[in-house]
Amino acid sequence: MVLMCSCNSNKFKVSGTVEGAGDTTTLFLEASVNGNWMFVDSVLTSGDDFSLSEDAPEFPNIYRLTYRDKSIYFPVDSIDKIVIKTSIKKFDEDYTLSGSDNAVKMMKIDKQAMKFARQGDTSSDAFVKWKDQLSRDLVKDPAGILSFYLINKYIGDKPLFDPLDKKDFKIIGAVTNAFANFRPSDPRTGYMVENFKQGLNKRRSENAPRDTIVATQASLIDIKLQDAKGKMRSLQEVASHGNVVVVNFTIFNESFSPALNKQINDIYKKYHDKGLEVFQVCLDDNEAQWLQSAINLPWIVMRDPQGEQSRAAGAYNVTVIPAAFIVGRNGEIVERVANIEQLEASVAKYM
Repeated sequence: MVLMCSCNSNKFKVSGTVEGAGDTTTLFLEASVNGNWMFVDSVLTSGDDFSLSEDAPEFPNIYRLTYRDKSIYFPVDSIDKIVIKTSIKKFDEDYTLSGSDNAVKMMKIDKQAMKFARQGDTSSDAFVKWKDQLSRDLVKDPAGILSFYLINKYIGDKPLFDPLDKKDFKIIGAVTNAFANFRPSDPRTGYMVENFKQGLNKRRSENAPRDTIVATQASLIDIKLQDAKGKMRSLQEVASHGNVVVVNFTIFNESFSPALNKQINDIYKKYHDKGLEVFQVCLDDNEAQWLQSAINLPWIVMRDPQGEQSRAAGAYNVTVIPAAFIVGRNGEIVERVANIEQLEASVAKYM
């Protein structure tokens, strides 16, 4: 009995109602892992109701409940009991969260962000005022899980806090510094520090004198690097054969890499025979470690020896790793993938 009570006390619970779900709807619970999403569990609704109980995270984390391509995001701190009420028709739009103050705050933020995204309204006075209020809230609790969520959040295909914006970069720096000082063991801290370094390098690159002029009319900026077998590969050459090309900037020596490469492998197997190529640019510092992973991959894998100061990444305005772009059969970039978890859905549109 004591063991059972102890076990139950170290779990968090997510439950609620999904109107119209009936007894046949599968919902998925996923956890945020430094820019990627990891499957945790799934549940079949019973008369519109559902309930999940999982081990409490060691550190506060972001989770999401997903139905098809729609997701509801919420934070979990230890043994929270999160309650979600929504419907099948408006799963990620008309929903309510309860169970913790942070969950309620995140719900309000996401609903407002969704409203601005639908309106394409990220330059109005209302948006600026809203973002200023978020910035003030971040400064009050820079080491909080909501702060981490916000500096990594996108509205459409644009980051809510852009490292190339001077004011935004100060906010990103304040949150990163707070995590480094107060949460050094948190698995998010190293990820944030690396992202901050990349943002800093990008800002320096943007402000530095240019010795090369890139024509703005160029439909595709070429990348020329050696692959794992020492062969020089050109993005423009690969894209000239009428294939769809996924251009991925990544770092193999990061915790997200195995899951990302599995995702890419699944997409590659599914679509390669139909004309899909993958052009993967790695920014790893350690060439030997990179080569061990790269040599056996079936797609085109290269390493940029400039690492995080990669000019190729800078040319594509890559501020967060991993990043992905899709080149269409016409040899032009057709999409920057805002959410890399949706990479397969993005690729499928052009096959």
